[in-house]
Amino acid sequence: MSTPAQPLAEALSQPLAQNLVQSVDWLAIAPPTVTAVVGLVVLVTDLFVPDARKSLLGWISVAGLAAAALTLLPLVNDDRSTFCLTGDADVCSYTADTFTLALQFLVLGGALVTALLSVTAVKDADRGLPEGEFWFLLLSSAAGAALLPASRDLATLIVALEVASLPAFALVGLRQGDRRSSEAALKFFLSSVTATAVSLMGISFVYASTGTLYLTQVAERVQDVDGQLATLAQTGVVLTLVGFAFKTAAVPFHFWVPDTYVGAPLPIAAYLSVIGKAVGFSGLILVTVIALPSYADVWGPALAVLAALTMTVGNVGALRQRATRAYSAVRLLAWSSVGQAGYLLVPIAAAAYSDDPERSIGSTVAYALMYAAVNLGAFAVAALVGRTRTRNRVADYRGLYASNPLTALLLAFFLLCLAGLPPGVIGLFAKVTVFSAAVDAGLGWLAVVMAANVVIALVYYLQWTALLFRVPEEAAATARHRAPAPLTAAIGVTAVLAVALSGAPQLILRFAATGLF
Repeated sequence: MSTPAQPLAEALSQPLAQNLVQSVDWLAIAPPTVTAVVGLVVLVTDLFVPDARKSLLGWISVAGLAAAALTLLPLVNDDRSTFCLTGDADVCSYTADTFTLALQFLVLGGALVTALLSVTAVKDADRGLPEGEFWFLLLSSAAGAALLPASRDLATLIVALEVASLPAFALVGLRQGDRRSSEAALKFFLSSVTATAVSLMGISFVYASTGTLYLTQVAERVQDVDGQLATLAQTGVVLTLVGFAFKTAAVPFHFWVPDTYVGAPLPIAAYLSVIGKAVGFSGLILVTVIALPSYADVWGPALAVLAALTMTVGNVGALRQRATRAYSAVRLLAWSSVGQAGYLLVPIAAAAYSDDPERSIGSTVAYALMYAAVNLGAFAVAALVGRTRTRNRVADYRGLYASNPLTALLLAFFLLCLAGLPPGVIGLFAKVTVFSAAVDAGLGWLAVVMAANVVIALVYYLQWTALLFRVPEEAAATARHRAPAPLTAAIGVTAVLAVALSGAPQLILRFAATGLF
């Protein structure tokens, strides 16, 4: 005999079950899933592997990241979505499209190069890096970074952002007994927490005014918001932009970058300079172009101003390092990365004014792929020089060609790519693509600012390049920088990518012509 409450309970349970039980496209979510599973494997393996064989954890991590990158191949030219609403298959939490795959390739490829750089670094007893914790944190951060470009709802976006960020600032401060490392981790932590708090407040305002977290539904409903809710939505848009500006190290939220890069283990500085930026920029693109296109009149001018300020402050900051005695190569690369972030912001700002925002976003992704390859290459050479010159000053690179001709030529090539000069053809074409996006969108003033900054950047890039071929000091002339196999592999991978892209720039520049979404 049934009670009156039973039919009600059955009626309530049926829609709930329908909403919660759904099929999962395991192939679509394979890249971040494989990375996360390998991280757990490393964590468990660390409990049973003796200290003398801890290096095995590094090679497991390298193999796992390579396997995660290979899972991207079946997804090429095959858009997939999963975790969708049962009543609307077009509204999903995870989408693997061209944009997602391009950013996941950048993230996993960058993490793989970072892992190769780290295999040797974590074995150095002087650095005090606990191997098990290091590899688990690196893989966890990479899993979050790979998840973020596929996120299509605000909750998943924030979760992925924090999964990528929290292990990252733990990695910065993981070097035991190092005061600079602890200080760098604290600055990074405070900026990350502030960015997250601001982003969460902004997203909560957007949710309160639209009643949904899905990006496509936000885009539809935010247009119909009126009255007091319109003010709430506008405030949410501004706060969300501010939060992601922290993540991308845009001015004036860049203050943590130089000290964090210098204080962090060098492979982690390389990781932050590329994967950290990819996380921030992919989130910024998803929020602005997909979720809030109707508020382009708000975020467009704001991002244009941020782009101009960021590239100017970054390049001037790098230029000022020349006046500092014994200035650090890593600090110079840190300021350079701030300037490069300004260039990456230009096409996103242009998307607000363009009739074809997808092509503008394609310019950002193309530039990001170029920047990732050559910047990781520059950090890999810095890691090599740092093995014999612990202070890793720019002056330590004087006469590098005399002792290591191939290494010096590769570093010169990487720097010329960053400067946008031949033979770094891919750097030149990438800058022209970004410049064209600004001009086509009617942002002539921003294109002028970018051109001026390219000239400013030439000074410190060319000065460093020329230093490689100067007559070495007597002490430096005898220094031989011998690279372990993993470090050689990292330099080789980035060199092959940079040269291949310079020979066939259409491999990534096609994104600027065809779009991504």
